[in-house]
Amino acid sequence: MVLHTLQKVFRKPMYILLAFITSSAVFAFAVWLPNIPLIVKVMGHPGISLTQKLDLPISLLGSIVTNFTLLSASYTIAIAILFGINVAMLVYFLRRRVDEVKQAGVATGLFGITSGVIGMGCAACGSFLLTSLLSLVGASGILTFLPLNGGEFGILGVILLAVSIRLTAAQIQNPAVCIITD
Repeated sequence: MVLHTLQKVFRKPMYILLAFITSSAVFAFAVWLPNIPLIVKVMGHPGISLTQKLDLPISLLGSIVTNFTLLSASYTIAIAILFGINVAMLVYFLRRRVDEVKQAGVATGLFGITSGVIGMGCAACGSFLLTSLLSLVGASGILTFLPLNGGEFGILGVILLAVSIRLTAAQIQNPAVCIITD
């Protein structure tokens, strides 16, 4: 059912492009996140040429190999791909049946996206966003008790995004019919 729905959705080039752009943006955000202060400093420096300024973010994309563990790189890439697929499927679904959106598929997608973003991080900083958010309430030490040091949130994000894709595929496959009662 999911494969049939994916074929149905991605038959149109617009949805392929949407998924690609979204996945690329999520991937770039995840890889650049630990280096945001560096990027901001270089972009604002008047003594650095425009080509060097543009070259830095592109070259930082390669840090997925050096700054991420195999596990964190894997779920970061998976989250980016699934996020793009999920967004394209949700747009397809919403465009077809705006009035019949069922909250279960959309809610799971939002939880998956949120968990995936919270769980993103490199080997040096662990779950960067989660640590930042939890440290506001003094709870960042909890991550040391987790066996994957916060990688669980990235794995959870992948699982929730996959569930969201499945639920959205089921909603796309359900024909829009009225229930007739006697």
